[in-house]
Amino acid sequence: MIYNAIQQLVNYGLDTGLILPDDEIYIRNQLLMTMQLDSFEEPEGDCYYIDLESILTALVDDAVARGICEDNSVARDLFDTKLMGVLTPRPSIVRANFWEKYEEESPKAATDWFYAFSQDTDYIRRYRIKKDMKWVTKTPYGDLDITINLSKPEKDPKAIAAAKLAPQSAYPKCQLCRENEGYAGRMNHPARENHRIIPITINDSDWNLQYSPYVYYNEHCIVFNSEHTPMKIERATFRKLLDFVAQFPHYFVGSNADLPIVGGSILSHDHFQGGCYEFAMAKAPIEKTWTFPGYEDVEAGIVRWPMSCIRLTCADDEKLVDLADKILAAWRGYSDESCFVFAETDGEPHNTITPIARMRDGKFQLDLVLRNNITTPEHPLGVFHPHAKLHHIKKENIGLIEVMGLAVLPSRLKGEIAELETALVNRTPVDQYGEAIQKHAEWAGELLAKHPDLNADNVHAIVEEEIGHVFAEVLADAGVYKRDEAGQAGFVRFLESVR
Repeated sequence: MIYNAIQQLVNYGLDTGLILPDDEIYIRNQLLMTMQLDSFEEPEGDCYYIDLESILTALVDDAVARGICEDNSVARDLFDTKLMGVLTPRPSIVRANFWEKYEEESPKAATDWFYAFSQDTDYIRRYRIKKDMKWVTKTPYGDLDITINLSKPEKDPKAIAAAKLAPQSAYPKCQLCRENEGYAGRMNHPARENHRIIPITINDSDWNLQYSPYVYYNEHCIVFNSEHTPMKIERATFRKLLDFVAQFPHYFVGSNADLPIVGGSILSHDHFQGGCYEFAMAKAPIEKTWTFPGYEDVEAGIVRWPMSCIRLTCADDEKLVDLADKILAAWRGYSDESCFVFAETDGEPHNTITPIARMRDGKFQLDLVLRNNITTPEHPLGVFHPHAKLHHIKKENIGLIEVMGLAVLPSRLKGEIAELETALVNRTPVDQYGEAIQKHAEWAGELLAKHPDLNADNVHAIVEEEIGHVFAEVLADAGVYKRDEAGQAGFVRFLESVR
């Protein structure tokens, strides 16, 4: 059986083009070495396989049974990545293929190939991504994308215990560093033998392109600095974003903000996220046009969106960089007590921007989303952050992806939704709710009042739709200038201050 699985993996490599026929014996021997086997018996007949997951499961199960792999989720992932690393071509070959397609065909042909390659190598685990729950909710701001992330595996207790005992290391410095390429990993750092990156140049500096292993949308890529340097939103950021979309005009790219609460999960390494996807915010129209003095040729205005977004469009990318830098500088130092906007308190800065770049009809376009991370005793996690009433659905930071209209919700919701739906259909009194869904009790009452005809046939659709509406409220909470008359007047006052 084990020789059959090894040959199946070799055949998979041949079928996907990861290896060539001349490589077959060499790759098979490398797999034998990885499996700590020193002989091979040719399987009888053809070695057909169903999918990559079943091949890897068979190989890892055998490794566990023979004591060469520990039986926990992290160790198994480390081992099957080592197997896939055997099939993955060296970086020089991958980069040569990418740039050949870029130059001879198109940027899109290059990224299409690299995205498929990143899945074929199992760096992006297709079979796990399929587990994510996804749907769309119609709102006054457009169709919001909702996803419950189930593809990122949760560590089992044995893996957590093993990670605590694992020696600490500062190499690589973080999971975004280029030193991850080909790294074997350890119990407290993922394996990356099957990981490849494409070096690029933006703003005359060395950066890299890769894909996220947990793709939340089509071709979810990460663009990261070759140096381990902290996130910072500055003039150079706008230049880098526009340089990237000039090279890859079919992609958008954006940056998380550079302050805690309103920033992303990794502020220690400068990076962007992008991809081939149009979010609801990108589709949202400008509802109030604006002309900035000295930039009359830049189409500008306030976007009809729950967060406070300024859109700038111009064929001249340098003009956009200049104007975006001017807006950023103005916002960094701007306060408006009537809208609870304070540039700083006790020397701590609060204002920053989440920028997103794209090409639109041959012109460069920047969306600048105003962010503020001030906290109060009433809102200790942030005034412009999901308020406590919404934490039963979304408590985490609102980063770039959410800003644009895609909710990335915690995996806990899958089980909680199923339990809550049963309670709703049975009209279970809230004081009898299980511990896991007590947090949803108030919301459940609102759902039943709003949908008196709720039943077993429609409950799932109703709950999904209402989660989408909660996400719209999350975005409204995160918006600095509210959608009411006072908020929009405050937004205009800020625009008038930009000189």
